[in-house]
Amino acid sequence: MLLEDRVAIVSGVGPGMGRDIALALAREGANLVLGARTEERLEKVAAEVEGLGRKVAWRSTDVTDNDHCLALAAAAIETFGRIDVLVNNAFVQPPLKRIEYDDVAEWRRSHEVNVLGSLQMTKAVIPHMKGQRSGSIVFINSMTVRNPGEKLGAYSATKAALLLMARTLARELGDHGIRVNTVVPGYIWGPNLKWYFRYLSEKDGRTVEQIYEQVAAETALKRLPTPAEIADPVVFFASDLARMVTGQSLDVNAGHFFD
Repeated sequence: MLLEDRVAIVSGVGPGMGRDIALALAREGANLVLGARTEERLEKVAAEVEGLGRKVAWRSTDVTDNDHCLALAAAAIETFGRIDVLVNNAFVQPPLKRIEYDDVAEWRRSHEVNVLGSLQMTKAVIPHMKGQRSGSIVFINSMTVRNPGEKLGAYSATKAALLLMARTLARELGDHGIRVNTVVPGYIWGPNLKWYFRYLSEKDGRTVEQIYEQVAAETALKRLPTPAEIADPVVFFASDLARMVTGQSLDVNAGHFFD
């Protein structure tokens, strides 16, 4: 196993990416510490992790609350004695609006969660990783940093800030043995995209299947990745296979575009 007895924290554990990332890490031998705002989701994913034979702890966590972030890191230390991996997955999707009509309050809220929340969660684990002189921090980003879409200004801005923050952290933490990398998904065939395709369907009369086929046709592989297929590169960055990889971003988009 690539992550035998490693300890990984995953923030933003929900029904999509967070769950699949947690399960992918567990399958490779990691014990998990899960954070999300909804206890019901945490309990469900925790049970799935245990079903894979791994140990798990969880805390209800709002990443905009620094005390919550510190408590999640403390739970890892209290339960397992170390933190080897942090996956920053928590985010919010602001309303779809053109920038000229957008509410500045929505921009502020999305930055609080997507950027500052990830920063607080990262700062909570850094002292422990420094003490070990090892660690892997993985940020989950978005293709909007490569190709910002209409009505996605607020979201794109947060992800652009997150990408530069990850690269800066890689430079600053490298001499402590801490690696920082970014996974950049394209379209992910999960709950959020299915909602968005339903929104487009209601707007222009096409079926969800027709929209999927049109978008998938633009990729080299002619299909859209599932959350589980985005989780595998997270495992790579978390593992020793990527021991000499830091400050990098890996696009996982079925060949939708080439950066």
